[in-house]
Amino acid sequence: MEFLELVRKRHSVRKYSTRKVEEEKLLKILEAGRLAPTAVNFQPQRLIVVQKEEGMEKLKKCNASTYGAPLVIIVCGDHNVVWKRRQDNKDFLDIDVSIVTDHMMLEAADLGLASVWIGSFDPDMIKREFNLPDNVEAINILAIGYEADDNTKVDKNRKPLEEIVHYETY
Repeated sequence: MEFLELVRKRHSVRKYSTRKVEEEKLLKILEAGRLAPTAVNFQPQRLIVVQKEEGMEKLKKCNASTYGAPLVIIVCGDHNVVWKRRQDNKDFLDIDVSIVTDHMMLEAADLGLASVWIGSFDPDMIKREFNLPDNVEAINILAIGYEADDNTKVDKNRKPLEEIVHYETY
């Protein structure tokens, strides 16, 4: 699939069928996350795959709605290995992990799967329920599965380039 076609195809899905995601597709999604670029190639991403009912129940305790997706990846970052810009000590963890998440979302879409990026959850509860070490932070949750046929498509209208792009100066 051509890249821009893939980007246009991908949209946030909040209703999934009960069909499980095949292992080979999961591995391709995880490989897309592994290959994603990170600042100075430090690769601070840490991924927790949740598919079993026990893990899904833990997510509910963490106030994380997964919209019935049969596969969830808790996308974390390791503060001990992230690159920090020397001029102002800016930490690139959120940026790196976001790139990883985006690569996994696009791979899922290319494989015929749907996804939604979830940012609303209790991070302290995630840390406790999933045994994250102190240096690892849950940044977002990626729900993945087959879209239920509910005919509810999110409007993907985007602002024109003229509203968001500036040349040479703001």
